[in-house]
Amino acid sequence: MTVEAPALDEAFSVPADEAALNRAATALRDNGFVVHIVDTAADARTLLGQLLPRDREIFTASSQTLELSGITADIDTSGDYVSVRAQAGPPSTDDVWKTIRLGATPDVVVGSVHAVTEDGRLLVASASGSQFAPYASGAKLAYWVVGAQKIVADLETGLRRLRTYSLPREDQRLREQYNQGSFIGRILILEREAFPERGTVVLVREVIGY
Repeated sequence: MTVEAPALDEAFSVPADEAALNRAATALRDNGFVVHIVDTAADARTLLGQLLPRDREIFTASSQTLELSGITADIDTSGDYVSVRAQAGPPSTDDVWKTIRLGATPDVVVGSVHAVTEDGRLLVASASGSQFAPYASGAKLAYWVVGAQKIVADLETGLRRLRTYSLPREDQRLREQYNQGSFIGRILILEREAFPERGTVVLVREVIGY
C-alpha cells in the first residue's frame, strides 16, 4: 500500500531569529548538552574537524545536513577518521541489518535532528529507527549539526514539523532518486543528556538540511 506524505508546510523552512536561537541554545545547555552556535554549514564542518577524534570509530547517520555540508565525505572517505561505514564497505541491499548493527554502538555518532524546541528537546523521525540506538545511548559521544530552520517553539510544533516538512522533503528525495516514498515509523525525543560532555549540538544560523 502506498502512503502519501502530507502536504509540505514551507513555513518550517524559515530559519529562527537570533532570540529563538539563543533560547534554544540556553535550554539545551540547561538540559545537559554542549552547544556551539556557528554562522554557516562550512563553519560547522570546520568546527567538527576540530572536535572529532581521529583515533575512535565514528558512525555517520544518514543525514542531508551532513551530506550537503561535506561532513559525511570528510568522515567516511577522506581517510582522516576511523569510519564505521568505510570499514563496513559498500552498503548491501541484501543485508541492511549489517549497517544497522555496526552503527548501533560506535564510539562516536555524527548526525542531525529534525526539530529543536526552544525548551531544549531534540526530535528525530525515522522510517527504520536505525540511528536511534547510537543517538540515545549506544555511542559514547554524539554530535548533531542542526540548521536554524529546525528550531521550533515547543514539542507540539516540533512533531508537526516532522510530519509536514521533514517527511514530505524526504519522501520527495527518495521518490526522485529511488522511485520509492518514505514514512515515519519511529520518533525519538531526547529530553536531557545524562552524561556530561556526551551530547554536542552545533546550531547553524543558516538553512541546511530539512
